[in-house]
Amino acid sequence: MRIGMLTGGGDCPGLNAVIRAVVRKGEGVYGHNLIGFRYGWRGVIECQTVDLTVGTTRGILHRGGTILGTSRTNPYKTDDGVRRVLDTLKRERIDALVAIGGEDTLGVASRLTDEGVRIVGVPKTIDNDLSSTEFTFGFDTAVQVATDAIDRLHTTAESHDRVMVCEVMGRHAGWIATFAGLAGGADVILIPEEPFDVDDVCERIRHRHLRGARFSIVVVAEGAVPKEGTMVTQEAEVDQFGHVRLGGIGTLLQDELESRTGFETRVTILGHIQRGGTPTAYDRVLATRFGIEAIDAVHQPDFGIARVPLGDAVRELKTVDRRIYDAASVFFG
Repeated sequence: MRIGMLTGGGDCPGLNAVIRAVVRKGEGVYGHNLIGFRYGWRGVIECQTVDLTVGTTRGILHRGGTILGTSRTNPYKTDDGVRRVLDTLKRERIDALVAIGGEDTLGVASRLTDEGVRIVGVPKTIDNDLSSTEFTFGFDTAVQVATDAIDRLHTTAESHDRVMVCEVMGRHAGWIATFAGLAGGADVILIPEEPFDVDDVCERIRHRHLRGARFSIVVVAEGAVPKEGTMVTQEAEVDQFGHVRLGGIGTLLQDELESRTGFETRVTILGHIQRGGTPTAYDRVLATRFGIEAIDAVHQPDFGIARVPLGDAVRELKTVDRRIYDAASVFFG
């Protein structure tokens, strides 16, 4: 078979491990030809290809990012995008496509299966918000990066008697904030699933100081939102999938906390640091297993599935388990 492969959406640690596993078993065991499409769906639209072999994918297991490149291109929002995708797959004689991505990339993949394209999806997102998937690779690395940052913020916060706000990724789901905040001993954790009242946050911080605490750590997911009327927010532009370009809630929260409590407050926005660098051992193993399962799934008679139908994986977001957040909230304030 001639199998195409792409990585779409935001990059994350572990993508190269998936690519390596698909190629290693696809070529080495099944004897397939593997073709990579550069820069996600944009590479399929523009027919940007690269040969993937055991030789060209050697030594990439420990590398972050993706050797194929990625983009947030949506064929359904691009002029003639879907037709060009189908033309490329036909011209390149692609028998099956392995799409590695999150809700947006796999959402496109799910729609293309209705066009007759044979696709296997591999769940990828540091946000860990895909349904039907217990953990996505990249999440563990992102949590470790965020936890390390929170550990470092503890010492400087205590030294200066400051409130430290640490903004982490998490558009619609606060998995990173919850896990890293719990592991790092945060005093307040704010997530998209639970709109917050900034006055309540201020009261928790004041309560800590009254009990003798000299500092506080507030972890906030980038998609966290205040309750209506409790805090002024800002407008932002959207991408081809309709997502607002986030980042900045930490800065707004810093200003509000300092002005309302009088405590000196600083913000650290981790941003893309959470996406980059070497994947943890857990993510390397998980991503490798996903890659092996993906190439095996290519041989199944029903494309569009990799354990579960693609439609089920992207139908709704997997938000933070309330029980986990409740466990973390025991340590708030």
